Amino acid sequence: MTTTASLAPLLERFFTQRLMQQRQASPHTISSYRDTFRQFLKFAQERLHRQPSRMNFEEIDAPLIVAFLDYLEKRQGVSVRSRNLRLTAIHSFFRYAALETPAHSAQIQRVLAIPSKRFTRTLVQFLTRQEVDALLAAPDQRTWSGRRDHAFLLVAVQTGLRLSEMTGLNAMTLFSESVPTCA
Repeated sequence: MTTTASLAPLLERFFTQRLMQQRQASPHTISSYRDTFRQFLKFAQERLHRQPSRMNFEEIDAPLIVAFLDYLEKRQGVSVRSRNLRLTAIHSFFRYAALETPAHSAQIQRVLAIPSKRFTRTLVQFLTRQEVDALLAAPDQRTWSGRRDHAFLLVAVQTGLRLSEMTGLNAMTLFSESVPTCA
């Protein structure tokens, strides 16, 4: 016996319970997943000729998802990396659905079997000594902002920290690692 599961409440619970409450996903992740499903539901509506609020979970199958991913790449011109991000959001939803609708495990397994596409990663280029010296010489150290920028660049060059790590630094972070605490 196959039970019919409405897609809308399942999708709503995925966002509110799974992502927001259980996983405490970042607003950026939630926004990215929301955009994925907004695009997907629009695509599915055109293919299935049904309003998203009337769609059943059974209608969202592997061939439809593969067609959506191909559409993104070929018609929308998104990169393989962006396509894979969309697939990650869909996989996450289907892993949640496996817990909520175990009666559809065969359908879920087929969707989760959709592989990410391989892509070539660009090699990280390193700066030469001359380029580093030029960067460090660029800020006007006669001004406060120039001294700040020079210090920022110097820490970045010396440590190799990523931008997100650099912007997360503060005085307490810098000194807590090097100053012993008193017991």
